[in-house]
Amino acid sequence: MRSIISPEAVATSCIDESSDLRTGTSAPLGATVEPGGVNFSIFSKRATAIDLLLFDHVDDAGPARAIQIDPSTNRTYHYWHVFVPGVQPGQLYGFRAHGAFEPSNGLRFDCEKVLLDPYGRAVAVPSAYSRAPAYDRGDNAAAAMKSVVVDNAAYDWEGDKPLNRPASQTVVYEMHVRGFTNHPSSGVPEQIRGTYAGVIAKIPYLQELGITAVELLPVFQYDPLDAPSGQVNYWGYAPVSFFAPHSAYSSRPDPLGAVDEFRDMVKALHHAGIEVILDVVFNHTAEGNHQGPTLCFRGLENIAYYMLDPNRAQYGNYSGCGNTLNANHPIVRRLIVDSLRYWVREMHIDGFRFDLASVLSRNPDGSPVANAPVLWDIESDPVLAGTKLIAEAWDAAGLYQVGSFVGDAWKEWNGHFRDDIRNFVRGQDGTVGRLADRLVGSPDIYGHKRREAEASVNFVTCHDGFTLNDLVSYDSKHNMSNGEYNRDGSNDNLSWNCGIEGPTDDALVEGLRNRQVNNFLVLTMLSLGMPMLLMGDEVRRSQHGNNNAYCQDNEVSWFDWTLLRKHADIHRFTRLLLARRVLRDQLRLSITELLRQSPIAWHGVHLWRPDWSPHSHCLAVGAEMRPAGLKVHMIMNAYWEALDFELPSVDGDHGWHRWIDTSLESPEDITPWQDAPTVQDRLYTTEPRSVVVLWMNIS
Repeated sequence: MRSIISPEAVATSCIDESSDLRTGTSAPLGATVEPGGVNFSIFSKRATAIDLLLFDHVDDAGPARAIQIDPSTNRTYHYWHVFVPGVQPGQLYGFRAHGAFEPSNGLRFDCEKVLLDPYGRAVAVPSAYSRAPAYDRGDNAAAAMKSVVVDNAAYDWEGDKPLNRPASQTVVYEMHVRGFTNHPSSGVPEQIRGTYAGVIAKIPYLQELGITAVELLPVFQYDPLDAPSGQVNYWGYAPVSFFAPHSAYSSRPDPLGAVDEFRDMVKALHHAGIEVILDVVFNHTAEGNHQGPTLCFRGLENIAYYMLDPNRAQYGNYSGCGNTLNANHPIVRRLIVDSLRYWVREMHIDGFRFDLASVLSRNPDGSPVANAPVLWDIESDPVLAGTKLIAEAWDAAGLYQVGSFVGDAWKEWNGHFRDDIRNFVRGQDGTVGRLADRLVGSPDIYGHKRREAEASVNFVTCHDGFTLNDLVSYDSKHNMSNGEYNRDGSNDNLSWNCGIEGPTDDALVEGLRNRQVNNFLVLTMLSLGMPMLLMGDEVRRSQHGNNNAYCQDNEVSWFDWTLLRKHADIHRFTRLLLARRVLRDQLRLSITELLRQSPIAWHGVHLWRPDWSPHSHCLAVGAEMRPAGLKVHMIMNAYWEALDFELPSVDGDHGWHRWIDTSLESPEDITPWQDAPTVQDRLYTTEPRSVVVLWMNIS
């Protein structure tokens, strides 16, 4: 192969002109293990030369081999490719791309930077990893992440496949892989705390709790140093690779450890009947703004991968993170779809939650587009058919598409549900009408599309904001430990501290907080839609009032397992609530059809006379669940005084049974379904700030 290399690269590379190198092929992209070696293929339209670098060790200051990819024989269209005999799985590699550095023209080539493969299936991180050398001129090989060759066929799935659980029977548990088991109280052996293997060790807990799917905060390889100075990126919304599982979540030190251990986790969760949904970040990367580091995409084809401002030297920032992926560029569209297909085919993932999904509906110039090609690519792809697709249907630049997100298959995080339920439970005026809509699947938002109720992903808390405990314990955020003088995080939390800010020994306040937590749980789990629970809410996990703990890789964010004893009553309440919730029937009806087939009646303290006035704080709803042979009557009193509610008359020998009354002390606050005591009176006194659920057999 012909050797063409710049003087700068000669100083740091030993060029390999071996005659055993072969041309290779443009497809598939990435590093593909074939008989006798590995085919490497990478996209770059404007590079003048590409070097493939092979490393013996992740901390090496330079490559063991540097192979120039000949543009005259080893370039097809804009794809650079070469087959290297003898290369095995586990081989560390990277690229250098030569070309012009002309930011005003959108070009940011730097032939001294080691670049990750955009299609790399694993990433190795050196012990001395640093972003600093990737910002500045000069070689960064010793401090750079490297891609790893992976043989996908080498893993034994033992017959495992995605579960395809009906959405109507899905309860999502949003959790952080590291935070779930990293606390010393987890009981997990120290060597696997905070890892994929640690999650496996805690599967019995998830089974007992009753959730049916885990939604993992980002597990694509991310840059933990993409954070303000002195801080760490804990949440993981800083991707550098869309195909590689995050290596720091593996208990194994070898380069292939993360891939195999991640698969072990998925297989074990599936064996337990639990689906795996990934929180995916296709809106930006860890390369940041125009002053950011060159890690991968910027150094390969900046114009294709990112939205650029009209002056082309800076980036469109619709993600709030410095740059925005150019998702509707053909190359990026292919990257996104190929990534999703890979995680479904090779990693057996059941679904995806798309962070700031509205970014994907923007044109290259940033303007919204009605039918974004990439979104239809995802929805119509046959490999992804049946996969759960969940959109966070807004972005950081003000585009809000809840209820109007494109397509037929997408489900949406319902921000209106979060806000309206919070407001009702804390006693805000003017909320009863909105509460009613949220309880029945938000027909005001989704009814026009005749969508099934599960189009709405119902949640009150998530990673971003207060935990459920903090929602009832703090009026204001307390983010000083983030190092931004409490300026970060939302100022509008729709929370109420129940009379005292933060922790307290006051038994009355603590009792009220327990009641409010249970109120939120009931309304979330029993409303029509797909419910989501935040990790630790079932035991009142606190972040001490921090509503933006993205940089808190410590006990602020970790699951404290001692809370399982301290708040055993809340944990019990959640378990019994979920045990009944997952028995929902599998009817895939639109909201309109569901309401027509299961008539719903609204009441106030008097039957058939709901109070929709702005100052009302109570509502009752009755429904027939004909397939289950049940009538259900739910009373919600957010008023600060007890109210007597009339109950519908009983049918024949059947009577009402009290399943839930959040005003009662545990274990009376919720009873096992079939042990629910009979209610004799025609009036039910509902205590202040409480929710009651009654049921009656009609079969």
